[in-house]
Amino acid sequence: MDRRDTWVSHYQYGSVFNPVKFDPFSDVNDEVNKDVVSVDSILPDDVLERILAYLPVASIFRAGCVCKRWNDIVTSKRFLWNFSVHVISHKPWYFMFTNTDESFGYSYDPGHKKWYGIDLPYFVTSNWFVASSFGLVCFMNNDSRSELHVYNPITKCSKKLIEPSGVKFSDYSALTISVDKTSYNYNVCIVKSKQVPDNFYEWDLSIHIYSSETKKWVSPLTEILNGWRAGDESVICDGVLYFLLYSTGGGTPDNRHGLIKYNLSSRSSNGIGILMRNFIPAPCSLTCGRLMNLKEKLVMVGGIGKQDRSDIIKGIGIWVLNGNEWLEVARMPHKYFQGFGEFDDVFASSGTEDLIYIQSYGAPALLLFDMKQKQWRWSQKCPVTKRFPLHLFTGFCFEPRLEVSP
Repeated sequence: MDRRDTWVSHYQYGSVFNPVKFDPFSDVNDEVNKDVVSVDSILPDDVLERILAYLPVASIFRAGCVCKRWNDIVTSKRFLWNFSVHVISHKPWYFMFTNTDESFGYSYDPGHKKWYGIDLPYFVTSNWFVASSFGLVCFMNNDSRSELHVYNPITKCSKKLIEPSGVKFSDYSALTISVDKTSYNYNVCIVKSKQVPDNFYEWDLSIHIYSSETKKWVSPLTEILNGWRAGDESVICDGVLYFLLYSTGGGTPDNRHGLIKYNLSSRSSNGIGILMRNFIPAPCSLTCGRLMNLKEKLVMVGGIGKQDRSDIIKGIGIWVLNGNEWLEVARMPHKYFQGFGEFDDVFASSGTEDLIYIQSYGAPALLLFDMKQKQWRWSQKCPVTKRFPLHLFTGFCFEPRLEVSP
């Protein structure tokens, strides 16, 4: 059975922003079915709305192609409200980029074990920074690091944000977004690091926050770090911004990574060394770390370095932050670790709710870990294959939702 499907083929017929135009007089089966009573014809709109609201996201778009009445229902504001009320949680999908110069890729639906072809905005490619939260995805240009867009991959509604304040060009940037599940307001945070001229050990770090409610950027903190710099990993959990630090020299192999937590509600820059007072060392020698928010708990997926060669990955672990202590949740079984083939010292990983995705940059293989059931499993085979030796893959996960707009 072919487990692939094409999202574009369903989406091109209409969406919540491009309603389908139907000819109510073009039913070729009118004569044949004139004595058949359709259940649809006797259901009032509010009952039909509630029934359709329980459909999976992909099925809702197909339902909109059935007839004009169904399309009017699934594109109405009342339906979107019903959808958000009845469907509290969605299993996150994983979008896989297949090329560095194309905005097209495939998304994996773990509930139905299907891949869908999805187009991102034409300007987005795999080298853009990506962060997601509650149905919205934020993209930041890798070149200027000042062009930002917030986007719903399902409805294709997007918004370009005003240019952030502060340092326009930084050596490293970490992007994250957090959506309020009640008001749908969101905050976008960027942690920027720039090397102090002629000093590799000192790095100028700044935090910049955009509020969709005020439509303004604020820069609550700027600080110079000695021996550490921020990278490209950050996440917001329960109002606290977390981001990884990387040693710039002088640290032991077990002390190459660390975590900083910054309470966004404080918005304070008073005091020198405020960030390092909230420093949490990594649980072990890591080759890389990936941060994610799983039900307002900070989770890190990390590549575990070898004892004698800390830059070579020997396995992958999952930890949850409890206060200031890391608790190990799981380690990837060796058979899955081998299943990726050649595994680099870095890899892609993201997650939300109870699901974590892990992907090697060198292959389209996608591994899932269920935090609740403590189970590992492979996704269905991705419809793309590796076409040449240096063909790279990357991706991000997002929650498919209809009712959230930028």
